[in-house]
Amino acid sequence: MTQSEQIWQEYHARLRSFIRGKIADEAAADDILQDVFLKMHDGLPSLKDATKLQSWLYQIARNAIIDFYRQQKPTVDIPDWLTQTGSDSGDKVRQELSDCLLPMVQQLPDIYRDAINLSELQGLKQKEVAEQQGISLSNAKSRVQRGRALLKEMLEECCLLEFDHQGRLCDYERRNGNCAACG
Repeated sequence: MTQSEQIWQEYHARLRSFIRGKIADEAAADDILQDVFLKMHDGLPSLKDATKLQSWLYQIARNAIIDFYRQQKPTVDIPDWLTQTGSDSGDKVRQELSDCLLPMVQQLPDIYRDAINLSELQGLKQKEVAEQQGISLSNAKSRVQRGRALLKEMLEECCLLEFDHQGRLCDYERRNGNCAACG
């Protein structure tokens, strides 16, 4: 009798009982038991400590049970009213607000406006902003961050912003029609 056959004889009934305690479907439990012994047979040469055989077998069984339940997750069709068609609605909102932001950038004090123009509009890295303006990297970072904060304040004064659950802008509403930037 091979080592695998001996293990089968010794642990078959106990593992089956363990699996049946977690899986109601008898046929599925038998399939899982077979999978456990196949994995045991394949992995047995790599088991270094024979005293840990039982805990190793039960861990294989627990993992197989978890895999079984993961595969059983029901799939539900998403209702038509929840599906998105076309481009993201946030794209349109961001485009509309970007038209408002350009005049706001022009209203920033020179040092912040220049930093924002270079980093946000021209896409330069903050290190490049620092080199181009002849200032330290930390000073460039401060200017960009302060410029962003000022723009955010200006935008929030002008518009009520709405964000989705992931923090992305999804909609906005103008607070008043007298915003100099939005027109």
